[in-house]
Amino acid sequence: MWVKIKNYNVVMKHFVLLLTFISLISCSSHQYYVSKIEGKKIAINEKLTEVSEIENYIKPYKENINKDLNEILAYCPITLDKTGEWQTNIGCFLADITLEKSTPIFLKREQKSIDVCLLNHGGIRTIIPEGSVTARNAYEVMPFENSAVVIGLKGDLLVEIANFIVSEKKPHPLSGMTFTISKDNSVKNIQVQGKPLELNKIYYVVTSDYLSNGGDNMNFFKKGINRMDTDYKLRNIMIDYFKEVDTLRVNTDTRIIKE
Repeated sequence: MWVKIKNYNVVMKHFVLLLTFISLISCSSHQYYVSKIEGKKIAINEKLTEVSEIENYIKPYKENINKDLNEILAYCPITLDKTGEWQTNIGCFLADITLEKSTPIFLKREQKSIDVCLLNHGGIRTIIPEGSVTARNAYEVMPFENSAVVIGLKGDLLVEIANFIVSEKKPHPLSGMTFTISKDNSVKNIQVQGKPLELNKIYYVVTSDYLSNGGDNMNFFKKGINRMDTDYKLRNIMIDYFKEVDTLRVNTDTRIIKE
């Protein structure tokens, strides 16, 4: 009996050693090598199924948007563009309708009228062609999301506005205010709503939110005594005006006189 147990222990010992050896071999690191590289040529003009599905999904929305944008809203008697030394017909048009459409909002909220509108020449991105006018024209002329803002300015800052326009030598859209540029390039005879400027009076000027924060170096707006955001986008002012009239009203009155 003793001999059998002893032989059994010897066999178990060898068996354990064998298992340990196999485990060590199996746990050793293996080195892998690239044995094959495959590739597939895809033409750059190949239309993917996913793209077609996306286009089909947005197609009805795109068609509805185009329908709204292309609807004829009014008629423009002449081409409105940015041609002009001190003022342009499109600039006068945009300043006039911005002043006109913003005034009822300001009057309702503050019980005051807006005196002047000043926009920037660079903000006008294209023309309004003669003929049918659509909402698309408004988006093309003013593609930005700028809104109308009313700033209260003392009269002396309106003098600064006039001097700024002269120094810039750009026909910035202006409405409600006129002045004369003398031969020595000084400003004189400033009038607001047809009346001589009063230096200590508070005037209300409507402009864009971009300019109201000093954009295009119009830092005089940052000196205002108060501010009111109308939340009325300049582009929507155009569209609403188009919807209300049959033919665009184009004023050709002189606002800046050069001696």
